[in-house]
Amino acid sequence: MNSVERVFDPAPDAADRFTDASTWESGGRLWPSNERQVLTCCRVVDETHDVKSFEFRAGDGLPVRFEPGQFLTVSANVKGQPVERCYTISSPPTRPWLLSITVKRVPGGVMSNWLHDNMKPGNQLQAYGPSGTFTPTSTCAVKSLYLSAGSGVTPLMSMTRASIDLGLDRDIAFVHSARTPADIVFRDELRRLAKLSPRLRLFFVCEGVGDELDWTGETGRLSLALLAKWIPDYTEREVFTCGPAGYMDAAREILREGGHDPARYHQESFDIASDVVVQAPASRPSESAVSQETYTVKLSRSARSFTMTATETVLAAAKKAGVPIPSSCSQGVCGTCKTKLLEGSVDMQHNGGIRDREVVKGFRLLCCSRPTSDLVLEL
Repeated sequence: MNSVERVFDPAPDAADRFTDASTWESGGRLWPSNERQVLTCCRVVDETHDVKSFEFRAGDGLPVRFEPGQFLTVSANVKGQPVERCYTISSPPTRPWLLSITVKRVPGGVMSNWLHDNMKPGNQLQAYGPSGTFTPTSTCAVKSLYLSAGSGVTPLMSMTRASIDLGLDRDIAFVHSARTPADIVFRDELRRLAKLSPRLRLFFVCEGVGDELDWTGETGRLSLALLAKWIPDYTEREVFTCGPAGYMDAAREILREGGHDPARYHQESFDIASDVVVQAPASRPSESAVSQETYTVKLSRSARSFTMTATETVLAAAKKAGVPIPSSCSQGVCGTCKTKLLEGSVDMQHNGGIRDREVVKGFRLLCCSRPTSDLVLEL
């Protein structure tokens, strides 16, 4: 029987190394979130009966820099209509020459079904990103709790793979929920990684056993009692949650009931189980309460310009004027429309699709920004 011998103890600053954004800025190139790239499929892996991983290399063959947990916005022409959807990168940033997304075939899902039916090695796909703030760099976590369901395992898999590729043995309790044992995505790989990293502990709970009649794991759904039994110190952990919207709501309520600090809870902003973003946009004042003054928006690169009112978002006005701007969610979540504001000011009400340090550098999300003056954009 093979065994793994650890020859060192985790360094005191190991968590800092993993959660420090500079760790992921040392290699590869920065791919602007609003810049379209061509990806070439090099491999398709069947993970379960209805989940596939699609592995890509960038069209120019260069490595790509991103943080574990971030996502791509992929674009395809489906039945003559352009379709864009967000998918988390399941591969780790420690392997920057290969990007993978892991996609569950969703009944009625436009993009997921198109990918499953059409994406083959050698085929190409257009994408924007990487983007997103659902990453461990948002906090310095000594102990982590990963909660996932279905294909929501993907960002947490990227984090786990990255941690082990860095040679770290981080304290991670990984709890995954699935319909049946056969639906557990990355089941074998997670078990292999747990052997390499003794402080990575795995817990699976399935709604039913399906055809795996010898299943000895837990059945049912995640509950506070089950969480407390498996991970008694869950209140001390930084929690990262991803899965269908209903699952994330239930997980948050379980933790709230159990006394977990909400400030240490992080969840993905879009519904992994569907082809649409589900988080509602921030509420806006009525149009009658907003000035109807007209502003001019100039584009520095293309030398184009258009006018708009304060009641419109910059993205909506640009599209109305025939200016093509990459976008996906239109709710301030995905970050695809992130653009640098060279002059002027806007009222931006986003939902997590941009970081404070990006705002300081002058970037804004055009889908949730309304002008308060004339503007000059780096477009």
